Amino acid sequence: MISIHFECEDFLVAVKDAGIDFHDSEQGEGFFTQLKKQFPKEKLFPVHRLDKVTSGLILAAKNLDACNELNRLFKDHLIEKYYVAISDRKPKKKQGWVIGDMDRSRRKTWKLLTTKSNPAITQFFSTSIGPNLRAFLLRPHTGRTHQLRVAMKSLGSPICGDEIYYPDTQSKGESRCYLHAYALKFDLNGVQYEFTFKSNEEALFGLDVFKELLGGAWLKPWGINWPGRK
Repeated sequence: MISIHFECEDFLVAVKDAGIDFHDSEQGEGFFTQLKKQFPKEKLFPVHRLDKVTSGLILAAKNLDACNELNRLFKDHLIEKYYVAISDRKPKKKQGWVIGDMDRSRRKTWKLLTTKSNPAITQFFSTSIGPNLRAFLLRPHTGRTHQLRVAMKSLGSPICGDEIYYPDTQSKGESRCYLHAYALKFDLNGVQYEFTFKSNEEALFGLDVFKELLGGAWLKPWGINWPGRK
Protein backbone atom coordinates (compact mmCIF):
# COMPACT_ATOMS: atom_id res chain seq x y z
CA MET A 1 0.00 0.00 0.00
CA ILE A 2 1.44 3.34 -1.06
CA SER A 3 1.34 5.98 1.67
CA ILE A 4 -0.64 9.13 0.78
CA HIS A 5 0.72 12.26 2.43
CA PHE A 6 -1.97 14.66 1.17
CA GLU A 7 -5.03 14.58 -1.08
CA CYS A 8 -7.40 17.21 -2.46
CA GLU A 9 -9.72 17.60 -5.44
CA ASP A 10 -6.94 18.41 -7.90
CA PHE A 11 -3.94 16.35 -6.85
CA LEU A 12 -2.43 14.00 -4.33
CA VAL A 13 1.02 13.76 -2.78
CA ALA A 14 2.21 10.19 -2.38
CA VAL A 15 5.32 8.75 -0.76
CA LYS A 16 7.56 6.56 -2.91
CA ASP A 17 9.82 4.00 -1.27
CA ALA A 18 13.40 3.55 -2.42
CA GLY A 19 14.08 0.66 -4.79
CA ILE A 20 10.87 0.96 -6.82
CA ASP A 21 10.86 1.98 -10.50
CA PHE A 22 8.44 4.77 -11.34
CA HIS A 23 7.32 2.97 -14.52
CA ASP A 24 6.69 -0.74 -15.06
CA SER A 25 9.83 -2.79 -15.68
CA GLU A 26 10.99 -6.37 -15.95
CA GLN A 27 10.94 -6.46 -12.16
CA GLY A 28 7.18 -5.86 -12.10
CA GLU A 29 4.67 -3.07 -11.71
CA GLY A 30 6.08 0.37 -11.20
CA PHE A 31 5.13 2.95 -8.62
CA PHE A 32 2.59 4.77 -10.79
CA THR A 33 0.77 1.59 -11.82
CA GLN A 34 0.48 0.63 -8.16
CA LEU A 35 -0.78 4.12 -7.33
CA LYS A 36 -3.47 3.97 -10.03
CA LYS A 37 -4.66 0.60 -8.74
CA GLN A 38 -5.00 2.15 -5.30
CA PHE A 39 -7.37 4.77 -6.76
CA PRO A 40 -9.54 2.81 -9.24
CA LYS A 41 -12.21 5.51 -9.39
CA GLU A 42 -9.72 8.29 -10.23
CA LYS A 43 -7.95 9.13 -13.47
CA LEU A 44 -4.45 9.99 -12.28
CA PHE A 45 -1.85 11.87 -14.31
CA PRO A 46 1.90 11.81 -13.58
CA VAL A 47 3.53 15.24 -13.47
CA HIS A 48 7.06 14.32 -12.35
CA ARG A 49 8.96 11.25 -11.23
CA LEU A 50 11.81 10.04 -9.04
CA ASP A 51 14.74 7.73 -9.75
CA LYS A 52 14.36 4.12 -8.65
CA VAL A 53 16.83 4.64 -5.81
CA THR A 54 15.15 7.81 -4.52
CA SER A 55 12.41 7.85 -1.90
CA GLY A 56 10.05 10.65 -0.93
CA LEU A 57 7.27 12.96 -2.03
CA ILE A 58 5.78 12.78 -5.50
CA LEU A 59 2.84 14.62 -7.05
CA ALA A 60 0.07 13.14 -9.19
CA ALA A 61 -2.76 15.18 -10.74
CA LYS A 62 -6.37 14.02 -10.44
CA ASN A 63 -7.75 15.79 -13.50
CA LEU A 64 -6.45 17.11 -16.81
CA ASP A 65 -6.71 20.79 -15.86
CA ALA A 66 -4.62 20.24 -12.74
CA CYS A 67 -2.16 18.15 -14.75
CA ASN A 68 -1.69 20.92 -17.31
CA GLU A 69 -1.24 23.57 -14.63
CA LEU A 70 1.22 21.50 -12.59
CA ASN A 71 3.19 20.73 -15.74
CA ARG A 72 3.33 24.46 -16.46
CA LEU A 73 4.57 25.17 -12.95
CA PHE A 74 7.30 22.57 -13.31
CA LYS A 75 8.27 23.91 -16.74
CA ASP A 76 8.46 27.47 -15.38
CA HIS A 77 10.43 26.32 -12.29
CA LEU A 78 7.64 27.50 -9.98
CA ILE A 79 7.53 24.31 -7.94
CA GLU A 80 10.26 24.30 -5.30
CA LYS A 81 11.76 20.87 -4.67
CA TYR A 82 14.12 20.00 -1.84
CA TYR A 83 16.01 16.76 -1.24
CA VAL A 84 18.17 15.43 1.57
CA ALA A 85 21.15 13.15 1.14
CA ILE A 86 23.93 11.65 3.24
CA SER A 87 27.58 11.11 2.31
CA ASP A 88 30.56 9.80 4.24
CA ARG A 89 32.96 12.08 2.36
CA LYS A 90 33.61 15.75 3.05
CA PRO A 91 32.64 18.04 0.14
CA LYS A 92 34.98 20.44 -1.66
CA LYS A 93 32.84 23.25 -0.27
CA LYS A 94 30.21 23.25 2.48
CA GLN A 95 27.54 25.20 0.59
CA GLY A 96 26.95 26.87 -2.74
CA TRP A 97 26.07 25.88 -6.28
CA VAL A 98 26.83 23.05 -8.69
CA ILE A 99 26.39 24.25 -12.28
CA GLY A 100 27.39 22.51 -15.49
CA ASP A 101 26.22 20.68 -18.58
CA MET A 102 25.67 16.95 -18.25
CA ASP A 103 26.63 14.24 -20.69
CA ARG A 104 26.81 10.46 -20.87
CA SER A 105 30.02 8.83 -19.67
CA ARG A 106 31.63 5.68 -21.01
CA ARG A 107 29.80 3.54 -18.48
CA LYS A 108 26.43 4.93 -19.65
CA THR A 109 26.12 6.97 -16.47
CA TRP A 110 26.12 10.77 -16.42
CA LYS A 111 28.94 13.19 -15.77
CA LEU A 112 29.17 16.90 -15.06
CA LEU A 113 31.01 19.05 -17.62
CA THR A 114 32.76 22.38 -17.20
CA THR A 115 30.67 23.91 -20.00
CA LYS A 116 27.42 25.74 -19.20
CA SER A 117 25.48 25.99 -22.46
CA ASN A 118 22.42 24.24 -21.00
CA PRO A 119 23.48 23.47 -17.47
CA ALA A 120 22.06 21.43 -14.63
CA ILE A 121 21.77 23.78 -11.65
CA THR A 122 21.73 22.76 -7.98
CA GLN A 123 22.02 24.71 -4.74
CA PHE A 124 23.11 22.97 -1.56
CA PHE A 125 23.89 23.21 2.13
CA SER A 126 25.80 20.60 4.11
CA THR A 127 26.57 19.98 7.76
CA SER A 128 28.32 17.33 9.81
CA ILE A 129 26.09 14.77 11.52
CA GLY A 130 28.85 12.61 12.94
CA PRO A 131 32.39 11.35 12.38
CA ASN A 132 32.94 11.04 8.60
CA LEU A 133 29.24 11.61 7.97
CA ARG A 134 27.62 14.64 6.37
CA ALA A 135 24.01 15.61 5.61
CA PHE A 136 23.11 17.62 2.50
CA LEU A 137 20.06 19.74 1.73
CA LEU A 138 19.73 19.98 -2.06
CA ARG A 139 17.62 22.34 -4.15
CA PRO A 140 17.59 21.49 -7.87
CA HIS A 141 16.67 24.34 -10.22
CA THR A 142 16.61 22.02 -13.23
CA GLY A 143 15.42 18.46 -13.69
CA ARG A 144 18.14 16.44 -15.40
CA THR A 145 18.44 12.66 -15.13
CA HIS A 146 20.59 11.75 -12.10
CA GLN A 147 21.27 15.46 -11.55
CA LEU A 148 21.62 15.37 -7.77
CA ARG A 149 23.61 12.14 -7.72
CA VAL A 150 26.06 13.57 -10.26
CA ALA A 151 26.22 16.90 -8.41
CA MET A 152 27.11 15.14 -5.18
CA LYS A 153 29.83 13.13 -6.87
CA SER A 154 31.25 16.30 -8.43
CA LEU A 155 31.53 17.79 -4.93
CA GLY A 156 33.64 14.83 -3.85
CA SER A 157 30.75 13.57 -1.70
CA PRO A 158 28.97 10.77 -3.57
CA ILE A 159 25.79 9.60 -1.85
CA CYS A 160 26.09 6.67 0.54
CA GLY A 161 24.58 3.55 -0.99
CA ASP A 162 24.63 4.84 -4.59
CA GLU A 163 25.83 1.74 -6.41
CA ILE A 164 26.33 3.64 -9.69
CA TYR A 165 28.13 6.80 -8.58
CA TYR A 166 29.69 5.45 -5.38
CA PRO A 167 30.29 1.71 -5.88
CA ASP A 168 32.89 1.64 -3.08
CA THR A 169 30.13 2.23 -0.55
CA GLN A 170 28.57 -1.17 -1.28
CA SER A 171 31.26 -2.84 0.80
CA LYS A 172 29.89 -0.95 3.81
CA GLY A 173 26.59 -2.82 3.59
CA GLU A 174 24.29 0.13 2.87
CA SER A 175 20.76 -1.07 2.17
CA ARG A 176 19.78 1.86 -0.06
CA CYS A 177 20.94 5.06 -1.74
CA TYR A 178 20.50 7.85 0.82
CA LEU A 179 18.67 10.34 -1.37
CA HIS A 180 15.18 11.44 -0.32
CA ALA A 181 12.68 13.90 -1.85
CA TYR A 182 12.01 15.81 1.34
CA ALA A 183 9.89 18.87 0.52
CA LEU A 184 7.66 20.58 -2.06
CA LYS A 185 6.33 24.13 -2.20
CA PHE A 186 4.09 25.70 -4.86
CA ASP A 187 1.03 27.83 -5.54
CA LEU A 188 -1.88 26.23 -7.40
CA ASN A 189 -5.01 28.21 -8.28
CA GLY A 190 -4.25 30.83 -5.65
CA VAL A 191 -3.60 28.35 -2.83
CA GLN A 192 -0.10 27.93 -1.43
CA TYR A 193 0.96 24.38 -0.58
CA GLU A 194 3.93 23.32 1.54
CA PHE A 195 4.83 19.69 2.19
CA THR A 196 7.68 18.00 4.02
CA PHE A 197 8.14 14.32 4.77
CA LYS A 198 10.97 12.73 6.73
CA SER A 199 12.01 9.26 5.70
CA ASN A 200 10.65 6.81 8.28
CA GLU A 201 13.51 4.39 7.64
CA GLU A 202 16.18 3.58 10.17
CA ALA A 203 19.96 3.34 9.57
CA LEU A 204 21.49 6.67 8.50
CA PHE A 205 18.16 8.46 7.96
CA GLY A 206 17.18 7.29 11.43
CA LEU A 207 20.08 8.91 13.24
CA ASP A 208 18.87 11.21 16.02
CA VAL A 209 21.11 14.06 14.88
CA PHE A 210 19.69 13.83 11.35
CA LYS A 211 16.11 13.81 12.61
CA GLU A 212 16.85 16.83 14.80
CA LEU A 213 18.23 18.66 11.76
CA LEU A 214 15.02 18.09 9.78
CA GLY A 215 12.94 19.08 12.77
CA GLY A 216 14.97 22.23 13.37
CA ALA A 217 17.22 24.14 10.97
CA TRP A 218 15.91 22.33 7.88
CA LEU A 219 12.27 22.12 8.96
CA LYS A 220 11.14 24.64 6.33
CA PRO A 221 13.84 24.66 3.65
CA TRP A 222 12.16 27.45 1.65
CA GLY A 223 12.73 29.78 4.60
CA ILE A 224 16.50 29.27 4.66
CA ASN A 225 18.82 32.00 3.43
CA TRP A 226 20.16 30.10 0.43
CA PRO A 227 23.59 31.04 -0.93
CA GLY A 228 23.42 33.53 -3.79
CA ARG A 229 24.64 32.63 -7.25
CA LYS A 230 27.94 34.21 -8.28
